[in-house]
Amino acid sequence: MALECINPENLAIPQTYSHVIVATGSKLVFIAGQEPEDGQGNLVGAGDLAAQARQVFTNLGRALTAGGARPDQVAKMTIFVANYRREHLAVIEQARVALFGDHKPVDTLVGVATLSRPDFLIEVDAIAVVEDSVAIPKS
Repeated sequence: MALECINPENLAIPQTYSHVIVATGSKLVFIAGQEPEDGQGNLVGAGDLAAQARQVFTNLGRALTAGGARPDQVAKMTIFVANYRREHLAVIEQARVALFGDHKPVDTLVGVATLSRPDFLIEVDAIAVVEDSVAIPKS
């Protein structure tokens, strides 16, 4: 599996993501939108975007592991933020870097009016590309 991160010369180079990722691998891992809940379904960080972002990226890491993927194998993610304002970006990026380090998957940040519960401030989904070590039977 390989992810080639590309930032074309004629586009501004982003600090926290890549414009293009070319992925090679044989297995895709799709992670549903991760919400700011603990393992029992309780909200973490009511009204606190930083706490919710940390929980969401922690949950994303756990989901990736369950799917047999690592954070550095994520090719694409979408970040949904309720009532997004530009100053939220720095808070979100702190939680993101805690999971991804220097890896910069392609991403889209979408400001929304609300999420599936009114007290959720952030939700993140992802797609990872990994090598599949299991042979797929031919039909």
